[in-house]
Amino acid sequence: MSLYKQWEELAAEKRSQEEYESFWKAYFEKERDNYVTILERKLKKIKGTLKDLAAGYNMEPVVFTGFLDGINSSLVMELDLEQLDEESNIDVELDFEKLYYNMLDAKAEWLYTLEQWDGILSKEKREEITKEYKESQRAVSLKVGRNDPCPCGSGKKYKKCCGAN
Repeated sequence: MSLYKQWEELAAEKRSQEEYESFWKAYFEKERDNYVTILERKLKKIKGTLKDLAAGYNMEPVVFTGFLDGINSSLVMELDLEQLDEESNIDVELDFEKLYYNMLDAKAEWLYTLEQWDGILSKEKREEITKEYKESQRAVSLKVGRNDPCPCGSGKKYKKCCGAN
């Protein structure tokens, strides 16, 4: 069974509420530590065998695969997680702007508020990305108001054109 499948099973395992909270608390602490290391060292590239990288980040290979799953959409080229085993050579490049955006999307405040971001993205750039993220979350109504221009392009108000019936 692939490491990724093992990670999915481990993450979805039935646990008591206390065990569930304990499992995810421990994972999120390790995840936070990984990001502190990556940001402090400005590691744009992560290279090595999965087993060695996992050991270097103080994680079991299965759990490190879960970390790779979480970071995958922030990579310049995504990994095929299903194909990974302990001897897989990992050679990935991080897109820090995408990473910051994805942390906002995951509502991972414990990650996007890390002080180590100061050395990676300027405060202005982080504010710009945050604004872009918030804009993407805004609900947009496609409803046409009575006094709006008609969507058919006639130039008339909707109530005098297509909305007259």
